[in-house]
Amino acid sequence: MRVHTLIIGGGPGGLACAKVLADAGIDTLVLERKQTIGPKVCAGGITWSGLISRVPEDLAEKSFPLQHIKTPLQSTCIQEEIPIIATVNRERLGQYMARLATDAGAEIRTGVMVRSVSEGSVKIQDRTNLRLDTIHFDNLVGADGSSSLVRRHLGIPCEQLGIGINYQLPGDVVKMEWHLNNRLFGNGYAWIFPHRKTVSIGAYADRKTMGPGKLKTNLITWAAGQGFSLKQHSAKAEYINFDFQGWNFGHIFLAGDAAGLASGLTGEGIYPAIISGEQIAHTIINPDHSPAVMNRLIANHDKHRRMVAISGKSGLFNSLLAEVVTLGLRSGMIKFSKLEMAV
Repeated sequence: MRVHTLIIGGGPGGLACAKVLADAGIDTLVLERKQTIGPKVCAGGITWSGLISRVPEDLAEKSFPLQHIKTPLQSTCIQEEIPIIATVNRERLGQYMARLATDAGAEIRTGVMVRSVSEGSVKIQDRTNLRLDTIHFDNLVGADGSSSLVRRHLGIPCEQLGIGINYQLPGDVVKMEWHLNNRLFGNGYAWIFPHRKTVSIGAYADRKTMGPGKLKTNLITWAAGQGFSLKQHSAKAEYINFDFQGWNFGHIFLAGDAAGLASGLTGEGIYPAIISGEQIAHTIINPDHSPAVMNRLIANHDKHRRMVAISGKSGLFNSLLAEVVTLGLRSGMIKFSKLEMAV
């Protein structure tokens, strides 16, 4: 089998890429290893500057014009006239994006494992019947997450990783909260993100400042103090790649987490995945396509990566930085949008 563009990974980046390509009439195939499009370890937050305005209203589970930020020394509430962040269900978002891609003419195959990548082809195995096959391509897009097989094929190492741990609990919670505490979460944070009938309780940290075991232990202890008992619930964890080293490698491209375009500062990944997927598609359609949008995304990513490097130098410095940033948000000197990946 031969296809013009093969996309490995049916997440937001791969699906966004597939839709743009299919809209242009390009033969496009998406391979997804899971049986269902959408599910992923994720707090489900999307920002107004980034994606809220591009997602159908019924996909937003809850919207928040108020953001509550807490540190060991202060607490502040930031308010805007329009929602700053909304929460979405990743499976519903994925199904919506998959419909857009297939309606445009892209083909999506689920339950397919990519066993190997070589120059011009991939070997795959159907997880249902174990059948092996080879697919030849003109262009390959790796949208296959932080442990990307396509990235490994290109020989690109992945050393800068964040850790995200998430619990999804039943309940109706009103406030969206961010908790910055270096002792508990390194240079990351813990969150309380309300959804329609559930609440996401989790934590994110740079792997260099805190390992997953300690982060999980601290998260459980902290959550109990917030009134959430996590011990009887199952955690879901995932590494988040922010080790960006390029996205365009001739006829092979990397999108989203596979490229390392997630924010090392906040773990934000949905927005950079979608934008990079779309820009890759435009580049495949027209190799002379302006890289301006991608360059702005990369510039914001680099700013976040520098902040991670600075905040990770010492616990004392990170604590001071968290207090200064929170004070800046509280006084209005720093806008919340400046901490987002939106371009």
